[in-house]
Amino acid sequence: MAVIVLLATFALILWQVASLTRQVELDNLRRSLDQNLSRYTLSLQNELEKYQNLPALLATDRSFKNVLYNSDNRVLVGSLNRYLSEVRTITGASDIYLMAPSGQTLASSNWNTPASFVGKNFHYRPYFQQAMAGDEGRYFALGTTSRKRGYYFSHPIRSADAVVGVVVVKIDLNDIEEQWNDELTDLLVTDIDDVIFISTRESWKFKTLQPLSGSDLRRIVDSLRYVDQQLVSLPITEREPLAEGVELITLLEDNPDAGDRSIDRLSGSRYMLMRLAMPEAELNVVALAQLSQVSSRVWNAVVLTGVILTVLVLLGLFLLLRQRIQYERQRFKEQANRTLELNEARVRAVIDNTQAGLITLDAQGRIESFNPTAEALFGYSAGKIERRYFSHLIAQPDRAVCWRMITDPQELPEQAQVPVLEVQARRQDDALFPIELTIVPVRDHGERKFIVTIHDLTERKEYEVSLRDARDLLEQRVLERTQALQGANDRLRNEIEQHQHTQEELIQTAKLAVLGELSAGINHELNQPMTAIRAYADNARQFLELQRTERVAENLQEISGLTERMSKIIAPLKVFSRKSSGQAEPVSLLSVRKGAMSILYGRLHSEQVEVNWPESLEDLLVMGDMVKLEQVVVNLLSNAVQAMQGQEHKQIDISLELTDTHLCLEFRDQGPGIAPAELSKVFEPFFTTKAAGEGLGLGLSISHRIVENLGGRLSASNHPEGGACFRLCLLRVDRARID
Repeated sequence: MAVIVLLATFALILWQVASLTRQVELDNLRRSLDQNLSRYTLSLQNELEKYQNLPALLATDRSFKNVLYNSDNRVLVGSLNRYLSEVRTITGASDIYLMAPSGQTLASSNWNTPASFVGKNFHYRPYFQQAMAGDEGRYFALGTTSRKRGYYFSHPIRSADAVVGVVVVKIDLNDIEEQWNDELTDLLVTDIDDVIFISTRESWKFKTLQPLSGSDLRRIVDSLRYVDQQLVSLPITEREPLAEGVELITLLEDNPDAGDRSIDRLSGSRYMLMRLAMPEAELNVVALAQLSQVSSRVWNAVVLTGVILTVLVLLGLFLLLRQRIQYERQRFKEQANRTLELNEARVRAVIDNTQAGLITLDAQGRIESFNPTAEALFGYSAGKIERRYFSHLIAQPDRAVCWRMITDPQELPEQAQVPVLEVQARRQDDALFPIELTIVPVRDHGERKFIVTIHDLTERKEYEVSLRDARDLLEQRVLERTQALQGANDRLRNEIEQHQHTQEELIQTAKLAVLGELSAGINHELNQPMTAIRAYADNARQFLELQRTERVAENLQEISGLTERMSKIIAPLKVFSRKSSGQAEPVSLLSVRKGAMSILYGRLHSEQVEVNWPESLEDLLVMGDMVKLEQVVVNLLSNAVQAMQGQEHKQIDISLELTDTHLCLEFRDQGPGIAPAELSKVFEPFFTTKAAGEGLGLGLSISHRIVENLGGRLSASNHPEGGACFRLCLLRVDRARID
């Protein structure tokens, strides 16, 4: 609530300061504007007075009447034109000319210029009409011929109490306009209709300070006073009267910072407007002073007042806060004393009720206090043991180390971690028992003292003994268990060796099965060549007896071809007889292909199976064992041939896929494929889809194990277009790294 009242008071003071400052600044601005306006009006009046009697003086010249009576006399007219030109030059007037009663100009100072008034009729001008009525005329207008602003003085020329002509003097007020220059004040001169014809702002010329009525506008247009100028009023949106001839206005002006946003281009500017009438000249002098300087001074006064108030408030708050701090400091001191007393009582209660023995020593190691736990441990009462040396409570062998902790300050740095000692303590009945103690140095009013904390280790030592016995028993059991595990490991190792031996036997069995197939095929294949060789040999002997040596040579050539064919037939036995190296090494994929195709040559030829291998295998190396890889490929090809039994067209397509680390071969046959339920079982031992007696179901299982041992993968699937697919992936070897 106090903050709200303070803020409200603060705002009220600032508002009062702003109001008073604004009123004072407006009064100052009005006085300054009044002085400037009087000065500007006087300068304008002096300028006009220089020429106001000139028409009357010229009207007395006899030459003007001569021209009026003899307007056709060119000599008289020419002489008057030259005379008017000289007068214009001497007086500094803009133009001087003579008008006939009809309004036609008979002679003019600008007779020899393109904008000459000679021959022009200005009967519609009020200054002409006033002079013809016998009065002196004064008028401001925009020249219809010269298109220049001018102030006109006219005077009648009389003859026998009759007006026979009018002499007119036109002056230019541009010099006065250029002399008025004030950054914060704009000066205007208006006619009796409040039309601005002199202004320090170019854009305000020929604007009105008040909207014109329809009749006034028609009157001005009919007199051609401002020719074709559009007489629109200035966009004054607000008027606030202050005094007679003084008001505050809001004028819409272009805002150059608004860019292309037409809506935002107009902004309201505040002005103080003061006018001073010149009735004899039918003019009004108007001054507009910008209120930005008033707003700036009001703002400065408000800011200064705000700063002063803020400083006063902060000073008051500082004094209040200082008094509050002194009060709080006194209260805190009293509370600290009470807290200290409570803490001392609490510490004493803790010391008396703690489970550890607490003893305080003086600088010489004498006992000053003995808590109840220490009394129970050592069997001494506090009054009986006080002032005795602490070493009296320690067994003889451990007294030296405890005494060094008290007497040698290097043994116990104040900021170091306090060492914990395990020593033998001595009770009042001279019984020894183990304890754990710490000796901590403290300062009491500048005097060095010690606090000794004691824990009885009797139960812990007994527990350590039991724990040691349990550990020994556990170590014995672990040793026995380790020996049992060692025996189990030995048995497991023997089983693994037996398993490997069994695997080798299975591989050997698979080889024997293949060997049987090879033998049967070779036996069948060799019968025909051998029969043919026998026939060719018998025929050659007969041809030799008949001395037909050319036929003998032909038969011998046929025999040579048959022996080469027999060599190819028995080549699989040579390849099959090779032994595995037992170690993985870089193997050429082309060599694996040749070895596998040599083993299956007879079977593939007899069953008319087409095997399509990928091109460019000579540069591809894989990590493996030559013999085992040949066996895997032979098994995959043999299974593919077996799957296509009974089909007319037998084809095996082998595709190649390379990655950065692996080389994959996919073997696809044209058979019926593998049943989906059997895909997960094809690599299990003794699983086969062949008829009884045609296989043991070990080929794929052994092949899968071989590929895994070589760090590869062997998987089975069915091709979308039919047939089974076996994918063999092996580790790829870069030939460049080997070279």
